[in-house]
Formats: sequence, C-alpha cells, structure tokens
Amino acid sequence: MEDQKRFGILAAFIAAIFFGAAAPLSKPLLPFLNNYQMAGLLYLGAALGVSLILIKEKSMQWPWQIQRKEALKLSGAIIFGGILGPLFLLAGLRIAAASSVSLWLNLELLATAVLGHLFFKDYLSKKGWLASIGALGAATLLAWEGGIAGFKAGGLIVLACICWGIDNHLTALIDGITPAQSTFWKGLFAGSFNLVLGLLMGSFTANAVQTLGALGLGVVSYGLSILLYITSAQHLGATRSQLIFSSAPFFGLFIALLFGEAFTLIQFVALVTFLISIYVLFKETHSHAHIHQALIHTHMHTHPNPHHDHEHLELSDASVRHIHAHEHTYLQHDHPHWPDIHHRHEHSD
Repeated sequence: MEDQKRFGILAAFIAAIFFGAAAPLSKPLLPFLNNYQMAGLLYLGAALGVSLILIKEKSMQWPWQIQRKEALKLSGAIIFGGILGPLFLLAGLRIAAASSVSLWLNLELLATAVLGHLFFKDYLSKKGWLASIGALGAATLLAWEGGIAGFKAGGLIVLACICWGIDNHLTALIDGITPAQSTFWKGLFAGSFNLVLGLLMGSFTANAVQTLGALGLGVVSYGLSILLYITSAQHLGATRSQLIFSSAPFFGLFIALLFGEAFTLIQFVALVTFLISIYVLFKETHSHAHIHQALIHTHMHTHPNPHHDHEHLELSDASVRHIHAHEHTYLQHDHPHWPDIHHRHEHSD
C-alpha cells in the first residue's frame, strides 16, 4: 500500500508540472485560433500523446465493448472534462492574464473536494478538510495578488473547475479500461467535436508552426498530464490527487520566474501554506472495518496486494503493473486505506 501511495503522489506531481505550463503557453496561440479550434487541437494532441502507450498495451478496448455503466462514466468525462472544461478555461484566458488564470485554476481543488464529499463517496477526514482549506487559502492569496483581471475571468474559470471536478471523479471510477485508453478516447472524441465546431464557426488562420505548437502542448500538458492524473486518482482517490495536482500554478509561477518575473512575499507565503497543507493531508490516517462485495472487474494492479491474491500462470513477475479481468471474493477486513477504486464505501468518520 505504501508503494501504491508513493506511486500515486509522484504521478500527481508530474501531472501538475505538465499542466502548470498549459495556460502561459496557450496564451500566445489564442490570436490565431478560436476557442473551439484551440480546445480541439489540445485534446487531439492529448490523444496523440498516449497513442504510443496504447500500442504497447496491446489490449485496446473500444468504448462500446465496456460495460454500460463504465461507458456512461467515460461519456461524462468526455463532455465535462474534454469539451466544456477547456472551452470555459480558454474563454477566461482570452480576457485575463495567463498568470491570473493559472492561479484561479486552484478552484478545481475546492470543486473536486465538495463534489467528492457530496456525490462520489470520496470522503475527507478533519485533517483532509484542513488541508483543503489551507490549499484553497494559498490559491486565494495568489489570486488576490493577480489583481482585477483575474477576478473578471473568475466566473468562467469556476465553471471550468466544476466541469473538471466532475471529470476527476468520473475518470477515477472508470473500470475496464486503462488510464491511457481513457485519456485517448477523451482526447479523440472531445478534440474532434470541438475542432469541427470551431471550423464551422470560423476560418482556420493558424499556420503549420502554430498548429503543431497547439498539438504539441496538448501532447504534454493534457495527454501525459491527464494520463498521470488518472493513474494517481485511481491510487489515491480524486480529492487527494487533486490536492497534489493543485500545485500546478506554483510550477506556472516557476516558469514565469524563468522569464524574469519577480518572486513576491505573497507568493512565498502561499507556497509555504500549500506545502504545509500537503504535509497535513498525508499525515491523515483512515482505518475501519469495511466490506468488499464479490465482483469481477478490470483495472491496473500489482501483486502482492490485500485485494489481489489471484494467481497468474501467464506472468513470470506479477509484481509488474498489469491489467486483466479478475475476480474479487467477498471480504471483510480492517486496514489503512484511501478512497481508491476498491474503497468507495459509506462510513461515519
């Protein structure tokens, strides 16, 4: 379980680094593309970014081949996370500075936490809520320093964050396809939809360099970033992964420093507050007697693991991460856990 936690934490931080660069690098491309065209190219780039991983997996699942419940989750992730979320973000980015928009994106943390607690059984302990408040406080400090331009775009960014909050929980619960496949289908369907709509709404004026730039940004900041985030969310739960992922604006600030911007006292205070919040989050413990009902499902896992004790005749080393359909028998036990794909149950603490 500790290896799973460390892997999830590392994946979320790398995802944050990749996504942190998205807003400042998207801003220079907006004069040449409308919002729909830009969103379409970014998410088609996301699909392109994970295509090589799909070739390696050799077990591609078409959306209509997975269970209906999982297909509905994937469809929701495509609509909210792939179509609506980036459109709201780019609309806000068009009217505000990239730095201000980047800082506002920390509201995704609050949206994910509230939605998780209310609808997705991704509960937080008191320490977890304290960490959420601390991370949100750090984001508020940064947004306040961003000035009036950031707040003018606030409504659009709030809508984007709500869409991505829904997306975060849906993708964390998708069963039957790998994170790479989930990212690919989201990028392909959402990217194609927005790009076609953008072409119908206006002419395409970007040159080859600008087009490749948008696609390349999508490969890294959306494709690889989404893939790593989904992987983290399936290990840690969407809310905790989002707490780590909310460090993305700080990486954006670091990029700004490389271009000569000043590092202010408020930014320093916000950074310290965020780091303390993350420390509090991962000091929380959660353990109680809980029941796992018998089921058969498909997802990425390793052995040995308290929930995966089945044998493998086809694998020489089952400790390597792999995916296949497997059966869980009825089990009641007590151990420290987070709300990963096996632990979305009711509890009173």
